[in-house]
Amino acid sequence: MHSKKQTICTSCLAFEKEQNCTMITDYTEITALLNDRVKRYNNPDFIQTDPIQIPHRFCKKEDIEIAGFLAATIAWGQRKSIIKNANQLMDLLDNSPYEFITQSSEREKEIVSSFVHRTFNGNDCMFFLASLQNIYRHHGGLEQVFNQGYLTDRSIYGALKHFRTIFLELPHNKHANKHLSDVTANSSAKRLNMFLRWMVRTDDMGVDFGLWKTIPPSALMLPLDVHTGDVARALGILSRKQNDWKAVEEITAVLRGYDTADPIKYDFALFGIGAFENKKEILI
Repeated sequence: MHSKKQTICTSCLAFEKEQNCTMITDYTEITALLNDRVKRYNNPDFIQTDPIQIPHRFCKKEDIEIAGFLAATIAWGQRKSIIKNANQLMDLLDNSPYEFITQSSEREKEIVSSFVHRTFNGNDCMFFLASLQNIYRHHGGLEQVFNQGYLTDRSIYGALKHFRTIFLELPHNKHANKHLSDVTANSSAKRLNMFLRWMVRTDDMGVDFGLWKTIPPSALMLPLDVHTGDVARALGILSRKQNDWKAVEEITAVLRGYDTADPIKYDFALFGIGAFENKKEILI
């Protein structure tokens, strides 16, 4: 699959502890590096630094889904700000997001009109709650909508395309559209892919929930952002320069070569290196 040799400084990445700089020159060692970082970051300690802590506050399936979706929706910018504002939003929803969305009166829902996270404003939030209410009342819930889209062609692309169509079916201010990725416009859909990772992936580490069973973990796509993209390019496993859907397809295909059943576990590795380590010292 890969013909070009890569050279990565493992001592800079703390992959090995020898004083002299040891260089990785083949993809077997890249895989070893990524597996090492999956073990380092895919553990309960990761939850305390990540927006995934928001749905981890809840036990009820629907609360986890809604809290996860809303937290993922505002997951851009500084992580501390994301977590702070997502917790504030849960407080506005009386810390019972499913009950609030499905049972509160329109007057009671107006409390969220004061919510702001960067360009996601109160009007956007009001529409997102209305759309979620519509989805749970008339479409069987978030899981059912994503499943229907996935089953059209057994792809996450199909799931994301269908979900966006259903989510935006109510009349709304077009400003809200920018907060829901459009894969048909070549968006990387980072936040929605992250949400799907939370809901679908499952292992013994307890970070991701594994609540949804129709979509297999093998079908998931990488939540591609600045961190994962930069590290993947430095490792030589992503050639496309833009962080768009074509790049998502490219890098995910590579990761499936490392683990067919659970390729997106490497999100922990790529993101962890980019966010918590000195990615500038990965040498090509």
